[in-house]
Amino acid sequence: MAIPPHGGELVDRLLTGDARDAAKEKARGLPKITVDTYAAFDIDGIAKGLFSPLTGFMNEADTRRVLDTMYLRDGVPWTIPLLLAVSQDVADGLEVGGDVAIEDDLGDLLAILHVAEKFTMDHGEICEKVYGTRDESHPGVAYTMPLGPVFLAGELDVLKTRAVEFEEYNRPPKATRAAFEERGWKRIVAFQTRNPIHRAHEYLTKCALEICDGLLIHPLMGTTKKDDIPGVVRMHCYQALMEKYYAPDHVMLSLMPVNMRYAGPKEAIMHSIVRKNYGCTHFIVGRDHAGVGDFYGTYDAHYIFDKFEPGEMGITPLFFDHAFYSKVTDGMASKKTCPGGAEDHIFLSGTKVREMLKRGEMPPPEFTRPEVAQILIEWAQSED
Repeated sequence: MAIPPHGGELVDRLLTGDARDAAKEKARGLPKITVDTYAAFDIDGIAKGLFSPLTGFMNEADTRRVLDTMYLRDGVPWTIPLLLAVSQDVADGLEVGGDVAIEDDLGDLLAILHVAEKFTMDHGEICEKVYGTRDESHPGVAYTMPLGPVFLAGELDVLKTRAVEFEEYNRPPKATRAAFEERGWKRIVAFQTRNPIHRAHEYLTKCALEICDGLLIHPLMGTTKKDDIPGVVRMHCYQALMEKYYAPDHVMLSLMPVNMRYAGPKEAIMHSIVRKNYGCTHFIVGRDHAGVGDFYGTYDAHYIFDKFEPGEMGITPLFFDHAFYSKVTDGMASKKTCPGGAEDHIFLSGTKVREMLKRGEMPPPEFTRPEVAQILIEWAQSED
């Protein structure tokens, strides 16, 4: 039996057929607002049920409840509010109880929002309670602070999905759930990544596979920091790795079109909820999950799960320590599984790896597979 979606029902706000045609016609006479790429990805996620049980953007009561308690309502954990901000002038032109057409950053009609509420909230408070800081060097804070002062809440009717590169891998939750059932997978572990998979990641995923039927490699393909490795490069790395180093009957590659918020522990909870909606029963939480800079402790993303009762999340987190190549055991390991000190461990900083790639040097095979390294070398040198 498949794992239930978060909140009990898989949301579908994507209109099709006659309903979509009628909504397009209705939108012609509605006031219009334009959203950025970030909001467009949020709308797409709501439409496809990635953020079930949300059916639209959150109101003030739900937002405050999430910020203060990490719950939408009793029994439904939630840690990051999904909000739609607009300028005061735009908000003044909209009526509560009315509708507004939403165009995306590409100029296409995206959705109709049924405006149920307009509210204001201190942006600094939101940042403090989501990101744990008001420091604008944090990318999530830097995005949030300049947003318009008024938030619009209400249900969405969505007319258009958000296309991404490698769209053939962009399976919505209905499709991944069907694929898991077709493959006979009952225990499915998801691996979150916004970077290429190196040997330590590979080790974590294969450890998890030993207790699960299938692995969903699920790279995030929404907005990311400018200095993150581009999605197209990452995808080529995943494909190369899967082709040679994973058992094909027990692994699947699919995209997650969700924004990276860099919210550390609270984003680890959200990532697990989204994977639950995709049909996964287990979720890998590694070192500094969804972290950035020095804003979070190394294992804060593990500890936050302790704030919920066992089984309350409805998906099983798998916590992993920092993995590395051990000279003592001649294989991948962690401090839990091998003797020896730091001098016996091989791991490289991201900065050192990037310097090697730009010089055309192959990182050691204990760090990354050569097929992946070659793809990264070609990308790094093309950046010069």
